[in-house]
Amino acid sequence: MSESLKSRSVSIRDVAALAGVSLGSASRVINNVDNVTAATREKVERAIEELGYRPNHAAQSLRLRASRTIGCMLTDVTNPLYAKLFRALEERFRPEGYMLLLANGLNNPQRELDILAMFKSRGMDGMILAPGNERDAEVVASVQAFEAPVVILDRDMQLVDKDYVLFDHLAGMHAAVSHLIAQGHRRIALVLGQTPDTPVRRPIRLRIDGFRSGFSAHGLAVPEDLIVQSPADTHATFHTMSALLHGAARPTAIIAQGTNILHECLNAIGASHLRIPHDVSVISIGDPDFAHTYMPPLCSVRVDLQQTARVCGDLLLGRIRRDQAHASQTVWVSPQFVLRQSCGAVAAPA
Repeated sequence: MSESLKSRSVSIRDVAALAGVSLGSASRVINNVDNVTAATREKVERAIEELGYRPNHAAQSLRLRASRTIGCMLTDVTNPLYAKLFRALEERFRPEGYMLLLANGLNNPQRELDILAMFKSRGMDGMILAPGNERDAEVVASVQAFEAPVVILDRDMQLVDKDYVLFDHLAGMHAAVSHLIAQGHRRIALVLGQTPDTPVRRPIRLRIDGFRSGFSAHGLAVPEDLIVQSPADTHATFHTMSALLHGAARPTAIIAQGTNILHECLNAIGASHLRIPHDVSVISIGDPDFAHTYMPPLCSVRVDLQQTARVCGDLLLGRIRRDQAHASQTVWVSPQFVLRQSCGAVAAPA
């Protein structure tokens, strides 16, 4: 590097000059735009490395009126599903030159409003949102007022000109219940996490609806006493499930949300000296990593998070690039029932 360049910050013009390309070509490489030849990209990248060039994103944002950032608000990234989804979203947007800013709403409407205000003030190019308070009037109004593109992830929100990616929880739960009924199970428990005094979110509502419809489709009564909505306190789940498993008409199968709820259900089964699947069958909602290596491996109702990230990226980037002109679009992602070894036929009475 020349002494004159050492004495001042390196600019994109310096990169273009050293690479022997136009300023526009250098800009397209730096901004990861597709219409650049491999030879040009190689020359520009070599010049960037030699000069130690670092883009001034603040200046780029002012010039291009784009921040190259996406706001992503999830309920709580300590949920393994959300953590894995966020990673998949990062991998979808990173090659396009976008960085995701993650915020956890924690089911608190005021916190969600503050996050939305922050996203707006920082000039996010778009947002991917899964608010815990999908029916809160102020949250809905704040999302509606956001002028940049928005993708609503698995929430029922009545909005205009926003795109939706929705999970078909009804079909996923129906498949799980139907499999268990075919194995002779009738006393099936559904265990979901639901914080007291907070609105019931779309996934919880539809999982319960799918659970009930699975029984109704087979002409069977729904075991309403086995629909458990447990608070975040995992000890409550353990004690509730222990009581059910020691009851006279205990469940012979459990479908449990694949977070701490699932862990405590498994703990309760072990503490009750019951065996999976000989005494009780288990299905996880979601597919946590340990489900594959648990003994026995756990059946699950799994959402393809890579597919979800691709769909979110396609919708949001299409809006940002103005490739999509229609009012709004809803894309459905269907969960899959994954059969492993934790489900078996109901044991014959001793």
